[in-house]
Amino acid sequence: METKNIGLRGIEVADTRISNIDGEKGKLIYRGFDILDLTKNSTFEETAYLLLYDSLPTKQQLDEFNGKLIDARYIPKQMQKNMRNWRKDADPMDMLQAFVSALAGYYDEEFSNKDASYDKAINLIAKVPTIVASWHRIRNGLEPVEPDSSLSHAANFLYMMFGEKPDSEVEKIFDVCLILHADHTFNASTFTARQVASTRAHMYSAASAAIGALSGELHGGANTEVMKMLLEIAEVDKVEGWIKEKMSIGDRIMGMGHAVYKTYDPRAQVLKELSRKLAKKTKDPWFDITEKVEITTISEMKSQKDRDIYPNVDLYSASLYYMLKIPMDLNTPIFAISRVVGWAAHIIEEKFAEAAPKPALYRPKATYVGKYCGPQGCEYQTLDLRK
Repeated sequence: METKNIGLRGIEVADTRISNIDGEKGKLIYRGFDILDLTKNSTFEETAYLLLYDSLPTKQQLDEFNGKLIDARYIPKQMQKNMRNWRKDADPMDMLQAFVSALAGYYDEEFSNKDASYDKAINLIAKVPTIVASWHRIRNGLEPVEPDSSLSHAANFLYMMFGEKPDSEVEKIFDVCLILHADHTFNASTFTARQVASTRAHMYSAASAAIGALSGELHGGANTEVMKMLLEIAEVDKVEGWIKEKMSIGDRIMGMGHAVYKTYDPRAQVLKELSRKLAKKTKDPWFDITEKVEITTISEMKSQKDRDIYPNVDLYSASLYYMLKIPMDLNTPIFAISRVVGWAAHIIEEKFAEAAPKPALYRPKATYVGKYCGPQGCEYQTLDLRK
């Protein structure tokens, strides 16, 4: 009997203490804490500590953790020099994957114990924003901006990108975006990171593999596709006709629907309000267009197929980043700036889980549906006998 490719949906492959999704109720939990509470009360740095260490930090712990992050923001000058040798139109995700992998060559330290892995996690979390910002500057013929130790993780990235410190409102909006994207259980990139970590490969290798998985348009690249859609529509009055036409020919509406959530993605709830808030500040039309896409798609799905559909995290993050003046091809690298926290936490859990049984090397089974020539297999013919 043929086994269909179902993308492992519904298959439980491991235990985790890191995050949980209740798709029916639309809840996302980080280490027991509701994501909606964290976006209201926490910061990215505090959330990163929570995901890594399984508890909210004390003030002293947070100060020490933040100090380590700040100290680790700098990347080797040689790395920036190497960036100058790349094609300026190279895909930023290819660049990011290459230079994250290259970190292992610059930081030849102990990888085999848990404490050292936390150091690697901090190094990754701190350096990924600097890599992305450096590449953005270099490819545009600008000098990289040095990190500013007085700024938060979110504000420092925007400063390194644009050379200007963001105002407090923009800083807070971007900080919340980072919290929302920090982890999402066994999504494609996180599963990739854990699979690589299960071989006992080091953290930089596992994170690099996760970046490769994130680069696909069905995963991290989806919000870029959303923004392309919004730019094509361009005006609120054109949304309804555009959506109806696309749905009539069976095209997918990017940013709508999710493999896990059966109701409103809680991240999309927060991003919608952030997008609304930023649009009032920038006077851009993108929130209004996006909201109309949501309303029209929901209505058309109900009338055409009698099904409910809801926005996912990509719908409103696309216009939000666009209004922050972030180039579309950096949407996915910025996703990685946040998600590297979750990857690191999962890599550490995969390699150093204290619960029994210990994690095993991932080795799924496939159903062979290829050529079958008989009990003895296919007969090999030399090249001169083949027709």
